[in-house]
Amino acid sequence: MLKRFFALIVIIFVCHNSVNAQGISLGIKAGSDLQKMSGYSFKDKFEYGYHLGGFIELKLNSKFSIQPEFYYSAINLTVDSAGNNFSSLYEIKNDNKLKFGYINIPLLLNIKANKFLGLQVGPRYGLLTNSNLSIKGQTTSALKTGDLSMVAGIQIKVLNVRVYGRYQVGLNNINELANKEKWRNQTIHIGVGLSLL
Repeated sequence: MLKRFFALIVIIFVCHNSVNAQGISLGIKAGSDLQKMSGYSFKDKFEYGYHLGGFIELKLNSKFSIQPEFYYSAINLTVDSAGNNFSSLYEIKNDNKLKFGYINIPLLLNIKANKFLGLQVGPRYGLLTNSNLSIKGQTTSALKTGDLSMVAGIQIKVLNVRVYGRYQVGLNNINELANKEKWRNQTIHIGVGLSLL
């Protein structure tokens, strides 16, 4: 996955010589995530995480652009084991805090509303990189390796700086155990990006 992403970056740089410089932007991004997991096994509240990565924006015309991104997000959630059999099915390596990370690849459509403000919408695929939650008696994670979400939000651009806020809701159940409660991620994604190209 990482090799393919870096190959894509190289291809874009090579193609850039034949593309108008105003038609492509490459940059970095970082920020905070507020995350929550649906399901009675988790506290019904948003908790803090962070994200760090990059983006490419490909201009289609004066109003629309495509923005693929590639970033890592760290997620921290609190397990609410009271009143359910969570502890009999799962094992957390460190107290009741669930910690895991994703490599995220969203593909966003940017819709320019005015000179500074734009709307963003599109799918996002997350690839699980690590987790401290496992199924008891097994070494495998209790979380599925893939998470598909829909994203919607806004972005404000001033010169080379962009500030964004998005809401991301999971579409698939990421609980690895069949016929058990459904877990879906919800994330409020807030951050700052800087265009380098």
